[in-house]
Amino acid sequence: MIAFQVNDMTCGHCASVITKALKDADSAAKVTIDLEHHMVSVIPAEATIDDIRDAIIDAGYTPQPASA
Repeated sequence: MIAFQVNDMTCGHCASVITKALKDADSAAKVTIDLEHHMVSVIPAEATIDDIRDAIIDAGYTPQPASA
């Protein structure tokens, strides 16, 4: 699983934009959004961590590596 902290994801619309961007990058990926904690978790089928990060950036958000 790949996780990012996305502090500028603040509402349901943000979450749906990010989910769509990630599904466009990897249609078979399992995407989990935790809006309260600003976390995006992805179990990719094909996408790399760079693909996932770039998809979030291209959607207009600022992903940071999630702290363990």
